[in-house]
Amino acid sequence: MSICTLTETAKTQIDKLCEENSCYAISLNIKGGGCAGFEYEWGTVDHPSDLEAGDEVVRTDNAGRFVVGATSSMFLIGTEVDYVKSLVGSNFEIRNPNAQSSCGCGVSVNFNMDLINPAV
Repeated sequence: MSICTLTETAKTQIDKLCEENSCYAISLNIKGGGCAGFEYEWGTVDHPSDLEAGDEVVRTDNAGRFVVGATSSMFLIGTEVDYVKSLVGSNFEIRNPNAQSSCGCGVSVNFNMDLINPAV
């Protein structure tokens, strides 16, 4: 079972980004900060040797990969990542069942720490 699931549109965009950036994978992590206490942090992984023990790698249907950092796994269990396009732009949308609240920016999030399982 994967920590995160990717919609078909997210997989397509990850494939595109991996190709455009000549990288091994697109990564998602959680870091402290932001107006709600934590932030989603997007990045790239250039080479498989850059992975850390416990990182989860989700393959797309093509050559792309999506990596969830080991230290972020407990915050992202059950999360669905989608890629949406609208009249005002396009972005990855994160549907995280563990989020207690989030900011309107879509990057900052808060968690009920009593519900987070660090044993993941």
